[in-house]
Amino acid sequence: MKIPLHTAREIAQLVEGVLLGDPEVCATGINEIHRVEPGDITFSDVPKYLRRALESPASIILVNQEMEVPPGKALILTPFPFRSFNKLLEHFAPAVPPTFMPSSAYFPEVEIGQNVIIGEGTFIEPGCKIGHNTVIGPHCYIGRNTLIYPNVSIGAHTYIGSHVLIQSGCVIGGEAFYYKRFPEGSERLLSKGRVVIGDYVEIGANTTIDRGVTSDTYIGDHTKIDNLVQIGHDTFIGRYCQIAAQVGIAGTCIIEDGVVLWGQVGVPSGVRIGAKATVLAKSGVLASLPGNKVYFGFIAKEVKKAWREIASMGQLPRLLRALEPSANGSTDENP
Repeated sequence: MKIPLHTAREIAQLVEGVLLGDPEVCATGINEIHRVEPGDITFSDVPKYLRRALESPASIILVNQEMEVPPGKALILTPFPFRSFNKLLEHFAPAVPPTFMPSSAYFPEVEIGQNVIIGEGTFIEPGCKIGHNTVIGPHCYIGRNTLIYPNVSIGAHTYIGSHVLIQSGCVIGGEAFYYKRFPEGSERLLSKGRVVIGDYVEIGANTTIDRGVTSDTYIGDHTKIDNLVQIGHDTFIGRYCQIAAQVGIAGTCIIEDGVVLWGQVGVPSGVRIGAKATVLAKSGVLASLPGNKVYFGFIAKEVKKAWREIASMGQLPRLLRALEPSANGSTDENP
């Protein structure tokens, strides 16, 4: 991202940081470490990327510890480089919020876009913003300062907490995928539960969360869900979880607090994943997993064990050759 030319001194003032190095070093862009060019501002707040940042083409680096300044660069010391980086991004490219209409008499201090449909008995707290073409079913509750982007569908009896962000295309409270097969075809079990979403939850674009069949589908406080995620009926997801794009979670699962699911993880029905577990991308969780461990694999297992098994596969041709009769001098003839 390109920005107007700024000196290191000016950038330090913007983030209220301590300047280390040449105050006249100039910045003409902002980028993550993976894409930096000369003249860019970047940041590092973990040891893993610190050396990479210092050796990168970046001209100005936001850091959280004092150190020797590389030649030709400037460092800006700030307690939280991540937040300071966000502050710069917002300063140079302010977010453009969806366009809303003024609040209505039915929902004071709530901004409502065009073509919004709100069902009977729904209550929306002050400070909310509802985007264009959104449909909210009857008897829902939406807490304070929640932001719903355009083209969202929210089913009946859904409970949404405060400070929630729901991006475009989400379907919250759809019918459960629960069928019984009969000779004449499949018949759906009726969904009479709810979706309950806690405070400070974020839900990415085109994510779907099915309502419970007889209980609630629950998303805990501060959980962050990426785009294109499917969450099945009656599943419980705890607080502070992070769920990346294209994850599929079937019904009646329990995902405990602090779990991280990377992209395209699959979780079948009835599985429990323990607190602070991490499941790496493209893994299949076929059985319940204890918490506080990292898992990987088509049949997900502890990551070190999974990598050892993958590495050992490369040794199979050599081992098979060693077992061939010609390798040990044996023959097919009887002694």
